[in-house]
Amino acid sequence: MCRHLTIWLMRLEDGILVTILAAMIVLAIGQVALRNVWGSGIGWADPLLRILVLWIALLGAMAATRDRNHISIDVLSKFLPTYLKNPAQLLTYWFTASICALLAWQGGRLVLLDYQEATTAFASIPAWACELIIPLGFGVMSLRFFLYGLQVLGNRETS
Repeated sequence: MCRHLTIWLMRLEDGILVTILAAMIVLAIGQVALRNVWGSGIGWADPLLRILVLWIALLGAMAATRDRNHISIDVLSKFLPTYLKNPAQLLTYWFTASICALLAWQGGRLVLLDYQEATTAFASIPAWACELIIPLGFGVMSLRFFLYGLQVLGNRETS
């Protein structure tokens, strides 16, 4: 059951990523064509494209952490003795989880502030709805890094 849920969530993430990327491409090409051919464009397309860039960046980061393809600076672990590699990896994962949790918290505060202030992003779309990916994305990444740390702990206990 858990495996099926995991596969479903992975497909959902990938599907949303593909949909947003396709929408960005169509919208950007449409804007260029409208401007070059008719000398006008869609007024809300540029702000929407900026928001979609934010969404695709954070969804891409979520997918990268899911697949453990995230950027990591791993110079120190190359020089560590074997008995210190697991503790260093655990520390790295949990430090990263803490930073992502802090960013999720602050992103949530931003969303709440814009909700309370009734700020609009464009075309009467509330800014908080456009910003929801910030706490969501960093929250998911934080959870994943925390769970990776638990895996490191589990591997150490079985060794």
